Amino acid sequence: MAGLPFKFLDRADAGRQLAAKLVTMQLDRPAVYALPRGGVPVALEIARALRAPLDLILVRKIGAPGAPELALGAVVEGEIPQTVINEDVRRASGADDAYLERARQRELAELERRRVRYLGDRARLQPTGRTAIIVDDGLATGATAKAALIAIKRQGAARIILAIPAAPEETLAEMRQYADLVVCLHPARHFQGVGAFYSDFHQLTDEETIGLLRQGWAETGEAESGSARRQIAVPPLGLVGDLYVPPDPRGVILFAHGSGSSRLSPRNAAVAHTLNAQGFATLLLDLLTEKEAKDRRNVFDIPLLAERLLEAAIWIRAEPDIADLPLGLFGASTGAGAAMLAAAELLGGVAAVVSRGGRPDLAGPRLAEVRAPSLLIVGGDDRQVLALNRQALAALKCERLLKIVPNATHLFEEPGALELATDMASAWFQHYLTPPAPSRAPAPPAARPTPQISTAAVLRAAAEPLLSLDDPTFAAAFDRFAQSRVVLLGEASHGTSEFYRARAAITRRLIERHGFTIVAVEADWPDAAAIDRYVRRSPHQPMSSTPFARFPSWMWRNKDVDAFVGFLRGHNAATSPGDEVGFYGLDLYNMTASIAAVLAYLDRIDPKAAEAARARYACLSPWSREPAAYGRASLTEGYALCEQPVTRILVDLLEKELQYARLDGGHFFDATQNARLVADAERYYRAMYYGAHESWNLRDRHMFDTLQNILAQAGPDKKAVVWAHNSHIGDARFTDMGAERGELNIGQLCRQTYGRGAALIGFGTHTGTVAAASEWDAPMEVKAVRPSRPDSYEALCHEVGSERFLLDLRAGQHDDLRRVMAEPRLERYIGVIYRPETERWSHYSYATLPDQYDAFVWFDETHAVIPLPTKVTAGEDETYPFGL
Repeated sequence: MAGLPFKFLDRADAGRQLAAKLVTMQLDRPAVYALPRGGVPVALEIARALRAPLDLILVRKIGAPGAPELALGAVVEGEIPQTVINEDVRRASGADDAYLERARQRELAELERRRVRYLGDRARLQPTGRTAIIVDDGLATGATAKAALIAIKRQGAARIILAIPAAPEETLAEMRQYADLVVCLHPARHFQGVGAFYSDFHQLTDEETIGLLRQGWAETGEAESGSARRQIAVPPLGLVGDLYVPPDPRGVILFAHGSGSSRLSPRNAAVAHTLNAQGFATLLLDLLTEKEAKDRRNVFDIPLLAERLLEAAIWIRAEPDIADLPLGLFGASTGAGAAMLAAAELLGGVAAVVSRGGRPDLAGPRLAEVRAPSLLIVGGDDRQVLALNRQALAALKCERLLKIVPNATHLFEEPGALELATDMASAWFQHYLTPPAPSRAPAPPAARPTPQISTAAVLRAAAEPLLSLDDPTFAAAFDRFAQSRVVLLGEASHGTSEFYRARAAITRRLIERHGFTIVAVEADWPDAAAIDRYVRRSPHQPMSSTPFARFPSWMWRNKDVDAFVGFLRGHNAATSPGDEVGFYGLDLYNMTASIAAVLAYLDRIDPKAAEAARARYACLSPWSREPAAYGRASLTEGYALCEQPVTRILVDLLEKELQYARLDGGHFFDATQNARLVADAERYYRAMYYGAHESWNLRDRHMFDTLQNILAQAGPDKKAVVWAHNSHIGDARFTDMGAERGELNIGQLCRQTYGRGAALIGFGTHTGTVAAASEWDAPMEVKAVRPSRPDSYEALCHEVGSERFLLDLRAGQHDDLRRVMAEPRLERYIGVIYRPETERWSHYSYATLPDQYDAFVWFDETHAVIPLPTKVTAGEDETYPFGL
């Protein structure tokens, strides 16, 4: 702002400055109320400084007839919503009672939507007897703030303070009529808008707002962040479940409810409580939708119930805090038959099964296929069910046992009966659900450092300070890796700005100074191809969906990637043909877009082949919206339903390479890579049902093979930069994932192929914020990153006391550093999901850092990426991948 001697860095900076004034006032029982969305980051800093509870006060302006920008009044949510009217504006505008009521109801509906969106079922903070602090990021007319002040006074606040960073002087004069105290850092005589007072005044999203609120609630002890109990939804139907994960869980037990019961069954809840106390995670799940549950026949549809258990088992295998735990199934009534059928299909994926008063016989001949040790518990007086269980026991070929609870009937309602049955189940699970042993990644024998030299001192001596990310020479420190054929740049999370900006700066230098021409990223091929066409100024090709619009969209649709893409486009404009930089995706998730790309290519080149390919890909059509369901269907049928037809399309393409290349050589490579993606994705979604490790290996092998294909296409003298998560680019052999679970990754495969021609560079942080979700397909939140654990590599790096630095971990560079870091320690991995409340089990794993990476880049405090909207703006350049 011209002539303005100051600016806030951002809303948080403004909040800290306001807090510095408020903390000196010794306020009595302060409570902080934010006007969303802009007031939330300001209020969060105030609540932190005052150690005060944080809540929202939701206000909507009522615009005048024919002039909606003019505030006629405002409505404030609450048990009794408050409406404040400016009578002068009402008389001047001619607004009658009917207009006011219509506008009031419309705004009340929007207030309710926002309340549910931001607060859910959270109890509201009552201002009665408190010092209520109303906070916004600035005022213009002050209409909403005035309404908030009047409403909070009516709700019984003992004292009211309005705290704002900036506002016009005339607005402040009016506000002093309604507040006991107005604290404004910068009253302005000549006011040019609130945004002029900020360097960063971006429009907050709902997701950022929710994330900030949760930070505040967690820090004041008001949130349930310490609890490991949460409600979940299992795709594709969104079946509701209650998951509880105790500290250091030893296994996870999935409940299959019986005839007419739901996850709220008091008997199963009692069993789950006991198992939780024994260290088991439990998932109580509704196996039927609300509509299905109304049809009594569905509770006896054993294949349907078993399919729902399979869906839940796959969901469990994707959850970071429970994915590697042994799985047990607990079935009751008809749910026992479903549990047995699911165990038969999951084979070794189930560690143990317990049936309580169940009907395992309903699994029929599939009982003989169950491998998991199975315990059948039946009441002694439940004679008919007991006879059926004896038949099932005879049909089972696995380790099995029938236990009878004396004098108990079907529901175990007799005194002590349910407790005895629960003890039997608990003992069975404790015996057969062997928890994963606390493991350590393998490390070579190493001499200990001399006792006089601390580990922190060795790290300080080896740590090379890095310049600011805004400094043009920040990336000069990475010239030492420029001779590599492949430089792999990691990230400790998928939502951290500093990691993206650092990778962009390093990649830019490798391109401009050292001739790198390939950027390959952990993104889907067809989506990345849209960026590739943009940076090369190639003709636009319509896509069936907006690139990078699927969850997690913020991973690539963010401001840092947008800036890097702009650089690539500008660089290529000044580059000779053949030396342009290409942008490629290595991942395999967007199977639907790849199918569309193959068909579009064949439609142009060989319509007859396109017709045949369309018929073959039709095999996958029923699962286009939920590809994981294809794996379930293949598992149920017992063979790969679509493997042969989708593979045939790839083979046909390769057989006609010379013919097609002559007709449209520039696009042949893209088409074949899309066909490869479909073929590998078909195998990937089948592999999900046999365990997370098999699907992980298939995915990373696909990413490595794709990189190899890109390099082969580009030529022997071309060099590549890879952007992917630390878990993909660090050598898996020196982590738990490789040493204990047999998983490989692209970093390991590159080292094995290129030797010293591959440079593996990891990234880490101690604390800050990150963009992540709480569940898969849930909204993005800006979450606080907990300070690193004292037994982690991150804690060692934090002890160095430097804002950012580089550790060169290659042999022969700092051998003393390699020695002191050679003992395996915990390393933190945050993906698109981050659960701070279960961080040790969700996000830490053992590794040997100096063997895992060639270098490690440290940022002590980091910040969340700023996402871009996924809606394409009309009239923008249609070739621009983000449509901004």
